[in-house]
This record gives sequence, structure tokens and C-alpha cells, in this order.
Amino acid sequence: MKIISPNEAAALVKSGDRVLAGGFLGCGSALECLDALVARGTSGLTLVANDTAYEDFAYGKLIANLQISHLIASHIGSNRLTGELINAGRLTVELVPQGTLAERIRAGGFGLGGVLVATGLKTEVEKGKQKVVLNGREFLVEEAICGDVALVYATKADKFGNLWFEGTTRNFNTVMAMAAKCVVVEVEELVEALDPNDVVVSGIVVNFVVVRGGEKSRETACENVCETACERR
Repeated sequence: MKIISPNEAAALVKSGDRVLAGGFLGCGSALECLDALVARGTSGLTLVANDTAYEDFAYGKLIANLQISHLIASHIGSNRLTGELINAGRLTVELVPQGTLAERIRAGGFGLGGVLVATGLKTEVEKGKQKVVLNGREFLVEEAICGDVALVYATKADKFGNLWFEGTTRNFNTVMAMAAKCVVVEVEELVEALDPNDVVVSGIVVNFVVVRGGEKSRETACENVCETACERR
């Protein structure tokens, strides 16, 4: 696990990448990393998120800045620009029921090919999808979702990359942290070591950590972790 800046995090995202963005209407999102990605202007991206937040907040800014060409989400109503871009033919969208979206991402993180769900049967959701019958019940085959880069949030990380979340900020962050080739976690606080009972996501899946608050906060966090480690040795 390496500590980097928001700009370095944004540089990991390349044109054409599939980006997994944690959050629920922007709550529990990697705000500084997303702002850096907006400033960088990387385009042609596929965004996987629960929603598109608001046009001036979180990953909604990527929509407003025309950096997203394809969207996979469960809700778009809070960002009026999303609908306008779809109607104008400038953005394609795959709307996925929220529970199905979470399960598809979880499946990607666990190395599964997909999941069987009943949600969406006999609706627009089933169009073009494979169906199977299991124990007399019909299911849709929903393919797993993986990403190139995940930009997620956690309240705390330790020097091993283990993550802890406060309250509802867990949302989609926990599954997305498992489902990308490169995982960047933006945190409020970096500590020397989390209590094992508090670890929600293991550091084994985390590649980079961004500490909120600018370069000085990152330097202080690194110094504190190093000093504590030295004291314990």
C-alpha cells in the first residue's frame, strides 16, 4: 500500500477505463480524487456507480464535464444533466436494479462469472439477457462487473491498507474495493494499525491510499504512522 496525492490517483485513470466510484448520492465518495479526475479531463470513461449524484458534486461532476461515455447505475434522477445527455445521444446508460448492481460488483470481486436474480423478470430489464430455470424457478443471468480503477472512500485506513467505515459510508465502497484491478481509497485518517475486529475491508485488495486535506495532511499522517511504528519496535 502506497500513499499518493489526489492528482496521482487521477493519473491512474486512462481514457476508456471502467471506473468504479463508491458513494450514495455522493455520500461516502472519494471527493478529492474525483475532483482531480475532473480537472485532468480524462474522457471516454465508463462509470459504475449507484447513481450520478448531482451535477456539481462528487462523480456527478464527471457527467457534467462530459467525461463519461457509458454509465452503469441504478438511479439517475438526482442529476438532470444525466437525462439530458442520454436524450441527446451523448451518453449511453445501463440501468440496473440496486440490489442486482451490488451483487454483480460483488461477484466481480469474488471471481464469479455472474449471479442469478429474479428481479427484472417480465420487465425491460430482461431484454437480451440469458435465462435459466433452477429448481422450477426462472432467473436472469446477470454478468459480473469489474473495473480498471476503483475510487472509493473509507473513514480510516491503517499502514497495511485495512479499512474501516463509519455508518452508511460503507454503501457501495465495500464491494467496489474488491472488484477493480487498481484500488484507490481516499480516507479521513491514516492510523498505525486498526483493531482486527474493526477491519471491514482487508488491505490485501488496496493499492493506494489518499489522505484528505492536502499535502500537509498526508505528510503528517505518514510521519505519525512512522513514529508510532518506530516506538513499537
